[in-house]
Amino acid sequence: MLMPKRSKYRRVQRGRMKGKAMRGNTVSNGDFGLMALEPAWITSNQIEAARIAMTRYIKRGGQVWIKIFPDKPVTEKPAETRMGSGKGSPEYWVAVVKPGRVMFEMGGISEENAKEAMRLASHKLPIKCKFVKRETTGNAASQKSPAASVEEE
Repeated sequence: MLMPKRSKYRRVQRGRMKGKAMRGNTVSNGDFGLMALEPAWITSNQIEAARIAMTRYIKRGGQVWIKIFPDKPVTEKPAETRMGSGKGSPEYWVAVVKPGRVMFEMGGISEENAKEAMRLASHKLPIKCKFVKRETTGNAASQKSPAASVEEE
């Protein structure tokens, strides 16, 4: 399972998952990606299960990039413990995912294979996900400057 080698604090506060992802919201390495549509904590076990589902389907073809890392420890108190006596001990690690975050990327395979592999991976995750493609920068319409559109009118 994924987890940090070291962390500054053994126990952290829960925090909030407000707003959209400002970073990691584009497909940067591969050609296709799996984007989160809801906020959630994704555990290291869920990340690993999704990775295995993708790599099994593509059978040694293409590449897979994991764009999220579980760096937040989640604590739990033992069962049947009375209130008080401090915070529990760290049990597992999670990655905080906001809507719009690209969690996995794939490259070197066809779109149909990537779509099916991402579908299988999304079933292992606790949130709704969307299959996305890399934005092509060679599009003539997107490269027009605002000044150019004003001159045409």
